[in-house]
Amino acid sequence: AGRARAAASAAAAGPEIVSCAGWGARAASESVVVLSNRPERIIVHHTATLNVTDYSQQRAFALARAIQTYHMDAQGWIDTGQHFTVSRGAYVMEGRHDSLAELRTGRRQVRAAHCVGQNNVSIGIENEGTYMTEEPPAAQFAKLADLCAYICDQYGLPASEIYGHRDFNSTSCPGDRLYAQLPTLRKQVAARLGTSLTEPASDPFQHLIDEAAAHALSPYPEYVPERLLLR
Repeated sequence: AGRARAAASAAAAGPEIVSCAGWGARAASESVVVLSNRPERIIVHHTATLNVTDYSQQRAFALARAIQTYHMDAQGWIDTGQHFTVSRGAYVMEGRHDSLAELRTGRRQVRAAHCVGQNNVSIGIENEGTYMTEEPPAAQFAKLADLCAYICDQYGLPASEIYGHRDFNSTSCPGDRLYAQLPTLRKQVAARLGTSLTEPASDPFQHLIDEAAAHALSPYPEYVPERLLLR
């Protein structure tokens, strides 16, 4: 019981999250939309960028700026698409403006642009790297679990409500290896929350997947050109 309480206390404290101001974000091109509802789930992504061995804070901040540049200038979005980003060096950064402030209150969420059909009801987390054949670094995965536990605690979500992008859209994201780790992620999050876990059913939203597959979707811009990281 004491261990469960300690885990829950750690989840409530949450990991250190660098704000948009902290990593040098541009201003959004227009005001982000703050929705009145809480999110219903968490959706995990990978950035489909190189699996670099530069785990520095400098690299992490450059990644956050590159993603924002790509999403705003190439995709024409108002800001970064996802709510949060976890670098390979295990730095957690706010993505879309106001995501962190709303998470801290635990009452509302920011409308995002990370998963077709889910942007009003989910929190999107990008993980730096490409995880089709490689697993994320242990520190990155642990920090992802810390972040998910904090989000679940703040918004009253069970650990079972953690999914991969491919559960909702026609995409390989978050990569075969990271997707295969989602059951482990849910277990680790449940342990941090001090709660039991019931695994979600396979393809719990198959009707949404079928609907999305029936329409032509613009390519999801997970890939961030490495040249942007050099700016």
